[in-house]
Amino acid sequence: MIDYKKFPSPCYIVEEDLLRKNLSLIKSVADQTGVEIILAFKAFALWRTFPIFREYIEHSTASSLYEARLAFEEFGSRAHTYSPAYVSEEFDDIVKYSRCITFNSFSQFEHYYPKTIGKDVSCGVRVNPEYSEVKTALYNPCAPGTRFGVTSDQLPDKLPPSIEGFHCHCLCESMPDELERMLEHLEAKFASWFPQIKWLNLGGGHLMTHQDYDTAQLVEILKGFRKRYPWLKIILEPGSAFAWRTGVLNSKVVDIVENHGIRTAILNVSFTCHMPDCLEMPYQPDIIGARKGEAGPYTYRLGGNSCLSGDFIGTWSFEQELKIGDRIIFEDMIHYTTVKTNMFNGIHHPAIGMWTSDANAVIFKQFEYSDYRDRMC
Repeated sequence: MIDYKKFPSPCYIVEEDLLRKNLSLIKSVADQTGVEIILAFKAFALWRTFPIFREYIEHSTASSLYEARLAFEEFGSRAHTYSPAYVSEEFDDIVKYSRCITFNSFSQFEHYYPKTIGKDVSCGVRVNPEYSEVKTALYNPCAPGTRFGVTSDQLPDKLPPSIEGFHCHCLCESMPDELERMLEHLEAKFASWFPQIKWLNLGGGHLMTHQDYDTAQLVEILKGFRKRYPWLKIILEPGSAFAWRTGVLNSKVVDIVENHGIRTAILNVSFTCHMPDCLEMPYQPDIIGARKGEAGPYTYRLGGNSCLSGDFIGTWSFEQELKIGDRIIFEDMIHYTTVKTNMFNGIHHPAIGMWTSDANAVIFKQFEYSDYRDRMC
């Protein structure tokens, strides 16, 4: 049990034991199936934890120059890199930091492939199966008019020999049934090209550490797919699954206000700055000691400390009346949240720390005025 008093507030707190539990499960899936599972930095990039990750996995995936450099310098291996659009000023460094580079279009491939020759880089293209079960439009990469990937009608019968792989990503926090149906569409559209490639990256969205995820079914799906295409190296690059339910955001009540019968507990964190998915998705996290809705005796809307009018979520019920100084602990606040934060309004950024397996509070980073100032000019 985390001793929250040993951490500053606000603070993101990773729990090492929970992180290792997820990593162990993911490694088990990889070992049973012979696929490679790598970490997607777009969901989790707390590099101070990378030594733990390297006990279980070897590689990561990047979507930008900075992520690729982080893979090379901090994770200790070259990245699998995909970007919707590479730019000339960055591409030479992208090549240096990458072992696989996926291009979003043939025009990007034709323009940049010559710079990869002789650099020990495997090149691929992203394909679009024109099928996705993602319900939230913001996260659907296969919606009509999408900018992601090449459709089957845009592929030549014979691929350029320098294209060694396909990358497909159309899941989001999905279960194995959705993967199975996606593979049916992928095979129907693209299997005729599989004999021409060496690897297939099935992207992210495989939420295998969720308590309701059937990992045995996932293992059978992947084994069956590999049996059909034994020459293909299969890669998965989940992000959320690695850090799913591995930590919290520790905050405090700083004021309580009331307007038209609505009581709002204002916190020392901001939803728009520190929990953007709560407003974008919208997603409501669990809160220790609280229930969603108005079922309890003391009901509050929870408000952030920025000047954005919509910086709030609610309604939440508590067994005890809230007081200034009370802790509000948001659960499952590590994946995506920590990489999407911003400093809008100059709001103080939460510290980042870890509760270790031997019950120590380690502070990775505490943010200061200079962190905000140096982003401006």
